[in-house]
Amino acid sequence: MLVACATASAQDAKSAPKVTTSRTSDATIGKRIYSTHGCYACHGGEGQGSVLSGPRIGQDPMPFAAFVQYLRQPSGQMPPYTIKVMSDSDLANIYAFLKSLPKPVPPEQIRLLSQ
Repeated sequence: MLVACATASAQDAKSAPKVTTSRTSDATIGKRIYSTHGCYACHGGEGQGSVLSGPRIGQDPMPFAAFVQYLRQPSGQMPPYTIKVMSDSDLANIYAFLKSLPKPVPPEQIRLLSQ
């Protein structure tokens, strides 16, 4: 179900208003906003997500336009983050933070899993 929501949002993004990340988007500021607005509570400190709380959003987030549209008009239990709650600049900074996160190590490179 969570994957379907992300896919639908990505498809809807084609008809959404054009929103772009700024050249001045800052991952450090984005991390602070991500923490202060409580995103970590459902999506984890590194955007890793959980089956119990919220989907993975880190390391390789959906396209930015879909990200903004979903945050503005989410489905499920996530509250909407309207422009009054979080600016487009704030969203661009959060997106920069999510893009800056390192990719996880492949399972075959984890020694305990390969034994």
